[in-house]
Amino acid sequence: MKYCLECGSTIMGRADKKFCSDMCRNAYNNKINSYSYNVVRNTNNQLRRNRRILEELCPDDKAKTTKNTLLAKGFDFTLLTSVRPTQKGNVYYFVYDYGYLELDNDFYLIVKDTRTRPERDV
Repeated sequence: MKYCLECGSTIMGRADKKFCSDMCRNAYNNKINSYSYNVVRNTNNQLRRNRRILEELCPDDKAKTTKNTLLAKGFDFTLLTSVRPTQKGNVYYFVYDYGYLELDNDFYLIVKDTRTRPERDV
């Protein structure tokens, strides 16, 4: 006799069944995957927050701000989507289409990537 992996009740039906109902199957899988879903959701939320902050501080294509201003608004410097070195040796850190370059004295240059992305062949 087989028992449901979620609630422990006996299972009737096919020999390879693991759950007594769709509700138990969903509850079990939600429990198993909840940690990884939370990590991804929290990371994406912070990336969106970082982008909104950069967008707010850079209404045009370029703007300067301080590290304290970014931190006060909740910017997380550990999360980014790409790194782009320049030919001059500078490194721009991007959060989607907004990037920042560390300058002297805790100042940052914020830029908007205005390049259009090419269509992907599927």
